[in-house]
Amino acid sequence: MSAIVCGKRSFFEELSAAPSPVVSKRIRCSSSPVRLSPPRQQQQPSSLASPPSSHQPGSAAVLIEQLAAVFPDMDKQLLERALEESGNDLDSAIRRLNELRLGSADPNLGSALDGSNAAVDVNVPLQSQGGATTAGEPGLSQDSSAEETISIDGAEWVELFVREMTSASNMDDAKARAARALEALEKSILARAGAQASRNVHQENMLLKQQLEALIQENTVLKRAVAIQHERQKEHELRSQELQHLKQLVSQYQEQLRTLEV
Repeated sequence: MSAIVCGKRSFFEELSAAPSPVVSKRIRCSSSPVRLSPPRQQQQPSSLASPPSSHQPGSAAVLIEQLAAVFPDMDKQLLERALEESGNDLDSAIRRLNELRLGSADPNLGSALDGSNAAVDVNVPLQSQGGATTAGEPGLSQDSSAEETISIDGAEWVELFVREMTSASNMDDAKARAARALEALEKSILARAGAQASRNVHQENMLLKQQLEALIQENTVLKRAVAIQHERQKEHELRSQELQHLKQLVSQYQEQLRTLEV
């Protein structure tokens, strides 16, 4: 009996001194020497045994497909990397990709604005108007809006609105983003209308210039015709005067002839 007690005491001392978690033991006592059942392996929790559904390959592929639908112009590897860095969080990945997209658009802003011939300023103060966005969330910036108003079409405007609404953190942020996007759309329409009006005026000026050149050429031709007609009129008058003079001479000669005959 004392051997059993000593065995139990030494066994529990080993359990308390071990750094691993406590594992349940079975101690079976019988008339035979103490036999300890081998320790059972501790079952891991279900959350540790299998990764969360969001980390499984199937779920990651679904998230990547959703990101590809929101950002169709981005590379799939970039989408996968952004999803991994955000911990397979769809909202965080969308915000990160928006930041990357807006950051890549900034260096091209200067050349886009310098090359535009629009008479209306297309720079839109989006961050300073309509309320501030949530910290850490990208919104419509002045640079990206100024560049997009020059080149984007209707489908890209729809994508821009969807991206802004997806990135909104609450209702107030969504309203502010919508107001800034509508303001950018209005500025873009005004800029395009101003550029179109400027082109129309330029075309009208070119047409009027061509018509003026044609009129000047016709006027030159008419002046030459009038000058030629004037010269011919002078020649006709001179010939008429010579004819009258010759007639007078003939009449004089006839009188002299009559006088001589008499």
